[in-house]
Amino acid sequence: MDLKKGTIPTNTVTRTLSDLDAQTGNIYESVVIMAKRANQVAAEIKQELSRKLTEFSNVSDNLEETFENREQIEISRYYERLPKPVLVATEEFLENELSFTEPESTEEA
Repeated sequence: MDLKKGTIPTNTVTRTLSDLDAQTGNIYESVVIMAKRANQVAAEIKQELSRKLTEFSNVSDNLEETFENREQIEISRYYERLPKPVLVATEEFLENELSFTEPESTEEA
């Protein structure tokens, strides 16, 4: 996942349903695939951000000792400007960058 490349829009884009269901043949399956990928992207971003912000945490943090750290603010602003996970997942799906398998159906006689 490369969020730094500029091809992913940072705001919503109108999509046609035929583009979204072309790979699966079912719009609902496509939405589920994109939603699962969006959750993965969000978890990756959250983990990366938490890792970077732990450098700034103090053991003795309380309300009176809270101060603004310029680097911490810049890191937070950078992550706020990133495209939303749903937009990343949609773009990856439309560019055929996601691999998925269909679950085996159980036919009942």
